[in-house]
Amino acid sequence: MANRKVDLSTTTSITTTYAGEFAGEYISAALLSGNTLNSGGITIKPNIKYKEVIKKIATDGLVKDATCDFDPTSTVTLTERIIQPTELQVNLQLCKKDFHNDWMAQDMGFSAFDQLAPSFADFLISHVAAKVAQKTEQTIWSGAAANAGEFGGFDELLLADGTVNDVASTTVTSSNVIAQLGAIVDAIPSALYTSEDMTLYISQNMARAYVRALGGFASQIGAAGTDTKGTQWYNGGALSFDGINIFVANGLADNHAVAAEKSNLYFGTGLLNDSNEVKVIDMADIDGSQNVRVIVRYTAAVQYGIGSDIVLYS
Repeated sequence: MANRKVDLSTTTSITTTYAGEFAGEYISAALLSGNTLNSGGITIKPNIKYKEVIKKIATDGLVKDATCDFDPTSTVTLTERIIQPTELQVNLQLCKKDFHNDWMAQDMGFSAFDQLAPSFADFLISHVAAKVAQKTEQTIWSGAAANAGEFGGFDELLLADGTVNDVASTTVTSSNVIAQLGAIVDAIPSALYTSEDMTLYISQNMARAYVRALGGFASQIGAAGTDTKGTQWYNGGALSFDGINIFVANGLADNHAVAAEKSNLYFGTGLLNDSNEVKVIDMADIDGSQNVRVIVRYTAAVQYGIGSDIVLYS
């Protein structure tokens, strides 16, 4: 099992100074939501200790003309793929004295051995957990096994499989998005087109182009757009194309898409809540230092079942 480290800067930077009593909350920059997992976009396997075998069964010629004899000539094909989560970690350290002159000083007490302000400890936990969610979302789709702090994402895995149905991508705009989505749907195996589980996973730029196309920015729709509302027709609800549900995967690179059944895409991890657990350790009682450490450890990987059932647009 490979060991990877997510490199977060450990240089403490204070940009807000103390100016009397301050009752506000810490505000973190908006982070990319890990929507693939939070919204149930793919199948989660939560309790993989080391690795797990994903088995798929396919049959051919199952129904035959009846005879008096047992005729086991149907073809049964068993395929298996291995999902082996990568061990990942976040290590962050800061010094409490860096906060002496800022607006948290009042919360740190008057002892020479300062205590980390509870409000800032809470902020650190939520901030690092959100960073992990963001990194995981990106890696699920666009990760490269050779990169530090990543595992091989679906793009990398599917591109290496010759059985996957490949569709060459282009720069997607409101003028061509309908044709490009149509090319993806046309590449879906006929037996799977009507599957309730079939999903079009598209990048954010493709989703924006599609919304604008339906808002009247494509000749196929007409100048007034859907319901003659322009782009105001869309209020953040569900999207679909040719009867197939669209899932906007924030981790997909621009102009990339995947068409697959949710039950054919897997995310594996040791314990489902590991990536949401962050430890904050005050080192004063351990080594006498003024340092505080933030630690996250978790495992993660993705895998798919049957490549020939998947379309990759890249």
